[in-house]
Amino acid sequence: MKIFLNFFVFLLISCNSSSQKNKSIQFKNLNSQYNIQDVLIKTRDGAKISAIICRKNGATEPKTVILQSTIYVRDKGRDLNTIKESADRGFIGVIAYTRGKRFSPNEILPYENDANDTYDVIDWVSKQKWCDGRVGMFGGSYNGFTQWASTKKLHPALKTIVHYVANRPGLGLPMENNVFINPNYEWSFYVGNNKYLDTVAGNDRQRFRNMMFKWWETGVAYNKMDSIDGTPNRLFQRWVSHPSFDEYWQKMAPYKEDFSQINIPVLSIDGYYNDSQNSGLYYLREHYKYNPNAEHYLIIGPYSHFGAQRNGSKEINGYRVDKDALIDTNEITYQWFDYIFNNGKKPVQLKDKINYQVMGENEWRSASSIEKMSNNRLRLYLTDKKNEKIYSLSPQKPSKKNFLSQKVDFANREIGNNNYYPDPIIRDEMDLSNGFNFISEPFKESVLVSGSFIGELMVSINKKDFDFGATLYEVLPDGKLFHLSYIIGRASYSKDIENRELLRPNEITKIPFSNTHLVSKKLSKGSHLLIYLNVNKNAFSELNYGTGKTVSQETIKEAKEPLEIKWYNDSFVEIPIWKD
Repeated sequence: MKIFLNFFVFLLISCNSSSQKNKSIQFKNLNSQYNIQDVLIKTRDGAKISAIICRKNGATEPKTVILQSTIYVRDKGRDLNTIKESADRGFIGVIAYTRGKRFSPNEILPYENDANDTYDVIDWVSKQKWCDGRVGMFGGSYNGFTQWASTKKLHPALKTIVHYVANRPGLGLPMENNVFINPNYEWSFYVGNNKYLDTVAGNDRQRFRNMMFKWWETGVAYNKMDSIDGTPNRLFQRWVSHPSFDEYWQKMAPYKEDFSQINIPVLSIDGYYNDSQNSGLYYLREHYKYNPNAEHYLIIGPYSHFGAQRNGSKEINGYRVDKDALIDTNEITYQWFDYIFNNGKKPVQLKDKINYQVMGENEWRSASSIEKMSNNRLRLYLTDKKNEKIYSLSPQKPSKKNFLSQKVDFANREIGNNNYYPDPIIRDEMDLSNGFNFISEPFKESVLVSGSFIGELMVSINKKDFDFGATLYEVLPDGKLFHLSYIIGRASYSKDIENRELLRPNEITKIPFSNTHLVSKKLSKGSHLLIYLNVNKNAFSELNYGTGKTVSQETIKEAKEPLEIKWYNDSFVEIPIWKD
């Protein structure tokens, strides 16, 4: 798992009521086109939110506000430029910072207060004489999360949101399908150490990699990882104390019926290779589930977490994307705002609710829903019969129940399992060192894989729990593997992410899964599909020893008895395909 933190930090300057006026004048002298002001906005519980407002000088009529709400403080360059652009395009630009950041005197607690605080910022902004009573929001990653957080209770002034690769705390990070993953560990220092950004800690990759691998080698409990680092990580400790998707996570953003009252137009932009894709698409799926008449559009293609927030990139993880995949995210955003606020034209990319680039086909397609991206599903069983050296992925359910046996020694740190991360996207060969590979017959004609694959694993283990991984590849005619999608998950939460249901040792259990990464790609004639199946055991995420205890508290002392797992041959995956 990788995380890239290439940002800039700015000097902390003091702020009080008298200096605000001077600062506004100073900014005005620097650029006479703009009136830029610093404000502290008081929330309903007495906290203060630091914000910057940008208006065009000489403008007298109230205008619509374009708001960004973020934890990333870059107020002398990037932030000023982005709110100036809003002003240049006929709006008023406002950027507000998460409680505790910049000039806010409060404690920094990422995710926890953004729902109420962003609502309060919208309320304050909408009542200012320079605002026409309408607010739109945009931004990516954490800024995408704050937009959804603000809709948990929808303010009447908020008319639309445009989010890119939006985070959903508790679902895509810092845990994925109830498995804690490591990238947010160092991120917590980056955003939580000071009022701006701690780039020294955030860019010290070696420090955190050394810590991670020492944790892996020594086998101490996951929740003691900061003892290896030697610096207490207060945010990490808050997060790992909530392994279920409990009230702590639920209250941060819309949850279940909260989505039914979100009746504003929404534009989502995401990527097939965005690490937190299941966060962004969670919002879309739940929005339509609880509000079938929602006006919610999606643009998605072969983009990374950062690529989707910009213009994509010509190459991602070694894969050269189709020419028509590259989009101008920023331009589409403002076209959308003109469509919503100024009766402008809808962005041309929005042919229907779901708009997706087909990799390998060099074209865009549209559908009315994610489900309509495909017109068929290919059910393939993970059989115990070999096709040469590899097990068969067959459309025929085996007539006789059987299983493949695997033994995983968690005490052995020389071997790691589950190489699921799509970097590189195109691999030269498959991993035959552990786990199991299942390959289909070659396709007799080209076919589109479009959507998210699902499946059911039938297993029995000698313990009470395990973490699994399943990766979907296209095996190209030349034998190379093209990474399509993956999932990691915890068996005990496979049926309910809120409540843990431990497995009964040596009893066959059904493990359903569905929260896989969405993708669309044309498979060539002669290509195969391949599923790589394994137990999740590596240095990049929490390690589930299977005792049934809280996983973050387990240690290598629990590894005396290896995990023994039987993968039954009536396990299957369903691949969404489109046949013309």
